[in-house]
Amino acid sequence: MKKSYLHRGGEEPLLGLTIPEHFRRIAERYPEREAIVSLPQGRRLTYGKLADRIDKLARSFLGIGIQRGDRVGIWSVNNIEWLLVQMATARIGAVLVNLNPAYRPRELAYALRKSRVQCVVTIPSFRTSDYVGMLTELLPELKEAGASPLPGPPAPRLESEEFPDLHTVVVYDPTDPLGFERPYPGVATCKGLADAGKQVPMAELDRVTSTLDMDDPINIQYTSGTTGYPKAVILTHRNVLNNAYFCAQAMNFTQADRLCVPIPFYHCFGMVISTMLCFSTGACLVIPCEHFDPLRVLQAVDRERCTALHGVPTMFVSELDHPRFSEFNLTSLRTGIMAGAPCPPALMTRVMAEMHIDDILIGYGQTEASPVTHLTTRDDTFERRVETVGTNLPHQEVKVVDVETGETVPVGRVGEVCFRGYHVMRGYYDDPEATAEALDEAGWLHSGDLGTMDEDGYVRITGRLKEMIIRGGENIYPREIEDFLYTHPKIAEVSVFGIPDEFYGEETMAWIELQADKEATEEEIREFCKRKIAHYKIPTHIWFVDEFPLTVTGKIKKYRMREMAVAKMEETKAAGEASDAEGAPTGAPQPA
Repeated sequence: MKKSYLHRGGEEPLLGLTIPEHFRRIAERYPEREAIVSLPQGRRLTYGKLADRIDKLARSFLGIGIQRGDRVGIWSVNNIEWLLVQMATARIGAVLVNLNPAYRPRELAYALRKSRVQCVVTIPSFRTSDYVGMLTELLPELKEAGASPLPGPPAPRLESEEFPDLHTVVVYDPTDPLGFERPYPGVATCKGLADAGKQVPMAELDRVTSTLDMDDPINIQYTSGTTGYPKAVILTHRNVLNNAYFCAQAMNFTQADRLCVPIPFYHCFGMVISTMLCFSTGACLVIPCEHFDPLRVLQAVDRERCTALHGVPTMFVSELDHPRFSEFNLTSLRTGIMAGAPCPPALMTRVMAEMHIDDILIGYGQTEASPVTHLTTRDDTFERRVETVGTNLPHQEVKVVDVETGETVPVGRVGEVCFRGYHVMRGYYDDPEATAEALDEAGWLHSGDLGTMDEDGYVRITGRLKEMIIRGGENIYPREIEDFLYTHPKIAEVSVFGIPDEFYGEETMAWIELQADKEATEEEIREFCKRKIAHYKIPTHIWFVDEFPLTVTGKIKKYRMREMAVAKMEETKAAGEASDAEGAPTGAPQPA
């Protein structure tokens, strides 16, 4: 019987280059073509100008002492400077650490310590997020420093007992990067960086780049794993560049394409399959908004005549359902990638018919696989495009194994999906035990996803072994929320899990057992969470219970809780519809 295994070769060989080596070829080939259009900033850069800006920032990082292998964190919404930091760190071999702009101090502190960040680049604020305020909460030394840490050595640097590795904090204003003035003595600015960079000759920058290797770590992405707190995934030049390049090939992408990117850059989907995809082919990257806004996405596609659009399913739903949708000309669109959650057939039909994206591809993967492992193709049947995640990309292997024995299962049988190839991460930063759990001795990455493979290698995802929640493309790990909620003085026991949601794919539910003689409300719990954990982690559904379903060994059975919650909510919905028909009020659901 045929086993569930597929290795895909490729007509084109893997790129054996570092990111700056490949980008230099693109920039020299298309110096006058637009590389970036940032509509929120009102700025445009050609590839020639982008290369020049990258080199200046790379020299600045060298000027303040950032070296090959050092970690530079970027904590910002989407803008040109985010991309400059991404490419400038690659130019000198520093490791870019992607920090979620939704982080609050507790989450930021964990990420900075875990990856031993040495330099943080951030914006002053965005909407309700005061980034400088949160940094000074963690680093009061920023207010007390007697002099600017720039230009570099031997000038004084930031010294913090809580964050001993962190020596520089750079703040920039996307509307006026060079005109922004320091809010505190210990904060550096773009102008200070530029002054530091003038000390470093171009010859020195080129020398540093020539020492880099394609297998060098270049990026750290935080992702929720199967246990504990978010893990720091290490990706290399080879991981990132090749994954982006072969996704571009699958989309038939060229320098003539213009990709609208509403995906957040800090996400692996955004950084690799959006930004690097464009920079690996000479295409133009269009930034429609700092943070997802369906109206601004539609406006950007129309105004800039974008040929491609990326997003998670909830983004496409929001765009299609926007009251002004019919005002915009989207006929320039031809392709794009939808990933991050399953795509319902009805949504796929609407995207193809109403948005004119006939060649829309469905993607699947995970951050540890940098990130795409599977894509559908334009030639696949409609059924395969909505019922499977396609086949693996060139130069990748995939197999489906028995979750108990680890043996490859026959075609059609459910098992855990595993990957091997150039795209698999180097490991988790400073976490050999977690790395060994995810990567077996033969180099296979165990995804934690359950699925089947057919005779032609098409994979269908059927469920998950791990507890991770995927809400609108955001990965959420219940343990992190549970640990935080345990700090509430009234909570005795808590369990967090995901339940199905028509819009987000999944929503977060928390079952809470209060301490004896204590009372609390849902709103009280949510207020406790606000400004302390990222907004998307705050439980949507909160139930107060007296007990939890347990195994014989005393472990909480989350799968049973999920079944109970879904059944109760469906029952309540049905009762509500019946009551509404009779004109009677409906009640709030409570757990059995």
